[in-house]
Amino acid sequence: MTEANHEMIRRVAAAQATLEEFRDKPFKMGERDCVRMVAAHLRRLGYKVRLPAKGSYASVKTALKALRVRGFGTLADALDAMGLERVAPAATLPGDIVQGESADALGALGIVLSNGRLVGYHEHAPGAAVLQRLSLSAAWRVKLVA
Repeated sequence: MTEANHEMIRRVAAAQATLEEFRDKPFKMGERDCVRMVAAHLRRLGYKVRLPAKGSYASVKTALKALRVRGFGTLADALDAMGLERVAPAATLPGDIVQGESADALGALGIVLSNGRLVGYHEHAPGAAVLQRLSLSAAWRVKLVA
């Protein structure tokens, strides 16, 4: 098996494991939200991710404050600071992170799945769900960390 094949298998497995961990679990800001879902996914691929303690933010306002305290204006700024490479949303691979439109200033993150869809939270789903890729504004390539 080539190294590229091994990497793709790990990316797909990590995305699937994240889907299984968060699927149908109700959204709760600061405990089960898109930031915590993406952090769990990144950890599966070897990244060290530091987040505020669970429950330390419970609204968009307090989540934005937690970002600002850490020196970031947006979720995109925080992902950029991790050294993740920005790619065109149309060029994403399974396991990459995407940002879509949101009704609030925080934004919405998701993880690309192998079927051309993504896992994320949506107001009409009981928890994280498989969603169609529409209106993506940014994307980041997630590489395996040794």
